[in-house]
Amino acid sequence: MGSNSTKKIDYEKIVSEIKKEMSHLSLRMGRVVQEHKDRYIIQAENDQITGELLGNLRYSATSRLSLPAVGDWVLFQEFDGSSGIIHHVLPRQTILKRKAVGGKDDFQIIAANIDYALIVQAVGRDFSLNRIERYLTICHDSGIVPIVVLNKIDLASEVELSEFKKLIQDRFRGVQTLYTSTHEPGGLDSLQALMESNATYCMLGSSGVGKSSLINALSGSELFGTSEISESVQRGKHTTTHREIVQLPNGSFMIDNPGIREVGIADSKKGLELTFHPIQMLAEDCKFKDCSHQAEVGCAVLAAIESGALDPELYENYMKLNREQERFTTSLHERRKKEKQFGKMIKQTMQEKKKWKR
Repeated sequence: MGSNSTKKIDYEKIVSEIKKEMSHLSLRMGRVVQEHKDRYIIQAENDQITGELLGNLRYSATSRLSLPAVGDWVLFQEFDGSSGIIHHVLPRQTILKRKAVGGKDDFQIIAANIDYALIVQAVGRDFSLNRIERYLTICHDSGIVPIVVLNKIDLASEVELSEFKKLIQDRFRGVQTLYTSTHEPGGLDSLQALMESNATYCMLGSSGVGKSSLINALSGSELFGTSEISESVQRGKHTTTHREIVQLPNGSFMIDNPGIREVGIADSKKGLELTFHPIQMLAEDCKFKDCSHQAEVGCAVLAAIESGALDPELYENYMKLNREQERFTTSLHERRKKEKQFGKMIKQTMQEKKKWKR
């Protein structure tokens, strides 16, 4: 199971070195295609293996980032032809992550080793430019190429579709955008023409935007279940319950994700700068280098808003996401500092116990 990301990392060399160090084991390389709590489904050539983590790998993990995720390449030892133990998670080319849900100062991995992210929005009440910017931020932060997909265009009139296109093009200049429908002849032509053999794509979007329907249509079979939109709130139900990689007929790989409604921003400073590039360019002309773009005299960002050169909504969303990023970074730094202090205290306690035993 391939990916463009494997071309940039010399996996052959890395795997060879690990196998030399662990020559007493028969290790195989595979890719995690599904994740279910404590077990993983690994694709290794034509075999699917159910894998579990080596105990030492689990207990030595410093964070969730140290554990396997869908899209990861791993080394495992196979048993009885259908199960195995994962010994190593190989280096990642890219990792798509967000702030953990529930106010935790930690990361949640969405998937690893992705080449392109398809940010899917649907014609309807749940359409949100601000949410697209959140997805763009985590993609840019990870070095993943984002592509905006406006789906279900068959539900919009020509006038409505023109309005949607203008909103997207005005807000996201330079970001490739596709317009799709699974119910119109040729509704997937632009998406099919884009997809590269051996590249890995990841569907991102809320429930009900049609991610699973798009994958089913691209594959030519019902790989994933779908459901109808709620008439009362114009939102879909969660039809995908876990992340999974599937191979499409053209040789590309697609990751389907459960619907994501909360896209928390973590340590995404680089992602914010790339997503909100127009603001970054204006900021270079601010009078003060540490300008917060809130009330300072000589702020070029605020001046652009007043003159109509900068969209106020773009500015407001930038400030909101920037505050989220700063809060996360500060909280994470404080938590790691406390963990380090706690570790020192435990070490000192153990040393004192040894002295008393003498």
